[in-house]
Amino acid sequence: MKIKIYSIGKIKDFYKLGCDEYVKRLKPYCNVEVIEVKDEQIPENPHESEITKAKNIEGERVLKLLKTNEYLIALDLNKKEYDSIEFSKQISTKLENNGGSISFVIGGSYGLSDALKARANDSISLSKFTFLHQMSRLILLEQIYRSFKILNNETYHKWKEKNLNSSN
Repeated sequence: MKIKIYSIGKIKDFYKLGCDEYVKRLKPYCNVEVIEVKDEQIPENPHESEITKAKNIEGERVLKLLKTNEYLIALDLNKKEYDSIEFSKQISTKLENNGGSISFVIGGSYGLSDALKARANDSISLSKFTFLHQMSRLILLEQIYRSFKILNNETYHKWKEKNLNSSN
């Protein structure tokens, strides 16, 4: 199984440590590849047109990297939220239906371009809260790890996940 995460912008060292830890923990379950895509510099107090232009450039950078048949899930604040068990079921279904491979995209400071949102096969929200895009990468990796623990009926961090069969 393979999971790719396209993430616009570099990550700070303290977030990178956590992300690296979850990538390492995921190795028994799947291969995770994190692709950092250069973010566009935006001036302080930008005009809406400057934000749109930057998002479009960032979006084009990601679109150039995507394979035609790549199943892409966009992280979008305005889309459906899942609890951990629902998310694990989604991961399982998406991997099964897409040859064991799915990809996620995390936008930059101002989100995703319209073209990138349109290219996405699905969109989800991590929360109604707004997170730094760097923090979103850490949260996404942790939730993917939790999903595999749930799917394998394994305990994780002092809280035993409900068996998937009992939540139907």
